[in-house]
Amino acid sequence: MQVRYFLTARRPDAEAAYSRIEAAFEDEGAPIAIIEMDEAAALFEVSAYLEVAEGEDRAEEFRAGAAVGPDVAIGREDLPEKDWMAAVLAELKPVRAGRFVVHGAHDRERVGAHELAIEIEAGMAFGTGHHGTTAGCLTMIDKVVRLSRPRSVLDLGTGSAVLAIALAKLARLDVVATDIDPVAVAVAAANAKANGVARKIEAVVAGGFASPVVRRRGPYDLIVANILAGPLMRLAPDFRRNATRDANIILSGILVGQAAAVRAAFRAQGFVHRETLVRGEWVALHLVRAAG
Repeated sequence: MQVRYFLTARRPDAEAAYSRIEAAFEDEGAPIAIIEMDEAAALFEVSAYLEVAEGEDRAEEFRAGAAVGPDVAIGREDLPEKDWMAAVLAELKPVRAGRFVVHGAHDRERVGAHELAIEIEAGMAFGTGHHGTTAGCLTMIDKVVRLSRPRSVLDLGTGSAVLAIALAKLARLDVVATDIDPVAVAVAAANAKANGVARKIEAVVAGGFASPVVRRRGPYDLIVANILAGPLMRLAPDFRRNATRDANIILSGILVGQAAAVRAAFRAQGFVHRETLVRGEWVALHLVRAAG
């Protein structure tokens, strides 16, 4: 059976443990994950999904792989035997946001004749349309593109490229799509091809705006970024440097309680707030760079 072993630590320690666990279990191809549990406290959870024989416990092997002491608690979660991919696909019903419908291959027949279909399979990169941040961005994109008719577009932190694909299909223009994760960039390129817009999306590895491609293709009159509130606020000056006058900015990955701080960081850079869209505990913001 498969067991998830996990530990919780502050960010630097969690990232170090993640790297060591990844190396320790690389040969058996065990899935490894790190997720943020508490942004304010900078707490992260590191997990490894290990195959375990009946009556066996690999907690100490996990501890040794992480190279943490006896004071660090190791959690264990026994996972039921099931076809996880089939279960995921069964739960991923088509998502409609604006004129878009995001769906898996198993739901192609559910797409209406006048809907803009985006086919994304559950996989290794963020963005199937089901998360409130992605759905909020798609709704905002539909509205902003209809009103502004952008010419140069950047999707920052593209993940699965669901937003870049939406932009390419709706605005029928070229999109620069970046992500800090090379795996996500590869997935983004594959999804663009599967959706028939490979020639319109240039997917590149980049941290923030730090890419020759991003600089060469800019400045942009529409920038979409669905990442996290902290990085968005740190990147606010870079948004201004890479945005045209009157550029539209769509931001998400922001919790309701973080929205005011994000708006303030961008207001300091000359961006004017136009709209906030709330989806559950998440918000999407539409900002416009003031002229001057």
